[in-house]
Amino acid sequence: MSDSWLDAIKWNADGLVPAISQEVGTGKVLTLAWMNREALASTVAEGRAVYWSRSRGKLWRKGEESGHVQVVKDVRLDCDNDAVLLLVEQQGGIACHTGRERCFYQSLQDGRWVSVEPVLREPADIYGNK
Repeated sequence: MSDSWLDAIKWNADGLVPAISQEVGTGKVLTLAWMNREALASTVAEGRAVYWSRSRGKLWRKGEESGHVQVVKDVRLDCDNDAVLLLVEQQGGIACHTGRERCFYQSLQDGRWVSVEPVLREPADIYGNK
């Protein structure tokens, strides 16, 4: 497969595009992360979510430490060609490093952010004491 499909994407000044992962079975939005060309090409080639870690400055294969891999079922590009949607099967039922099902677990209530979804597994049990 040629990589010309990557040229259609409007990468930002840092060469990144936001990537949203959505659970294919439930439609729940799991994460927002970033991808560069290599991450997106690797995602398609490997069939699992590969992101660009801005904090670590390197590729990050979702689940490489936790085992909570996102198996990619479909890749979509939005109408402005500047955001990617991954339809995934979230292995282990946990997408967030906090041990929750998804990263969007805080709800704005009366002017403050409230955690409204439970921790399914303690991060120390997932990652050890890092």
